[in-house]
Formats: sequence, C-alpha cells, structure tokens
Amino acid sequence: MSDSSPAPCATPVLDVWCELQCSDCRSALDDLRALRGRYGDRLELRLRHFPLEKHKHAFAAAQAAEEALEQGKGWAYVEAVLARVEELDRTGEPFLVEVAAELGLDAEEFDTALIDGRHILIVDADQAEGKAIGVTGTPTYVIGGERLDGGKSQEGLRERIEEIVDRLLGAPREVRP
Repeated sequence: MSDSSPAPCATPVLDVWCELQCSDCRSALDDLRALRGRYGDRLELRLRHFPLEKHKHAFAAAQAAEEALEQGKGWAYVEAVLARVEELDRTGEPFLVEVAAELGLDAEEFDTALIDGRHILIVDADQAEGKAIGVTGTPTYVIGGERLDGGKSQEGLRERIEEIVDRLLGAPREVRP
C-alpha cells in the first residue's frame, strides 16, 4: 500500500539575501539564530549576496564573506562583520581583514582574495539572480519558492519562515498562545 501524500523535503533551504553593510541584516541575525536553534541541521541557511550600491564597502564585504566560507567560518564571519557595521562604514577593507584575523582565519589570504577578486563571480552571480527574482533590498529570504522581503519590515517574517519550513518538513504546526 502506498501513501499518496507528498514526501516532506529532507532539508529545506533558506536563501538569505544579505549585505554586510546593512544594519537591517544585523537586526535579522536574531531571527536566523532562532531558526538555527529551532531546526538545527533540518534547515540549511544559505548566504546569498546582494550588495547595495549605496554602501561602498558592501561588494568587498561579500567577497570577504566568500573567503570566510572557503576557510570554514562563513557565518561566524558574517555575524562578526554585521555586529560592527559602523566600523566597516568607516574603515572598509582593512576592517574586513582585521575581522578575519580576529576569527583565526588566514588574514593574508583574505587580503589577497580582495585584491585578486577570486570570489567576484560568485557575488556577481548572486546579485544577478537576486535581481532576476525581484530582490530589491536586504534582508530578503527565499524559502519553498516564496520570496519574503525584510528590507522594509521584518515583523512576522520569522513566523512565516517557520510555517513554510514546518510545511516542507511535514511537521505539525505548533499552536502559539
């Protein structure tokens, strides 16, 4: 006898369209931590880059985040840079290398990566894909084929993401008081 209900998705992917010079993205970190805490390995958070032209260090920061991912501390780096957005605003690329060193990453390799542009294609591709699907600001989330824009307001977004993830996982929805 076969079950005709759709199989739950093994690991849903939450694409997080972000830029590291964005204070709204910093505010979104609490929601991302809560989602990690709730779902653990059952939800993949995937950083997607959407550097905004109004932030002059955002493109370099996106490349630095890719280098951090390559060196195994991507989200730790993203959180560290976002926690100190004002320093990035003031000092730019030297700050990006400084944060890498603070996290025990190879700071020389960061400096070289920012000079040689080895991650530029990833950042360009993310930005182009974001534009193609209608991303206009950050943070923006894509989960289960739905785009959720947090650039104007993040109110209720985590709850909406949880509803979608629960549906994709086939989990019964918790009733909140």
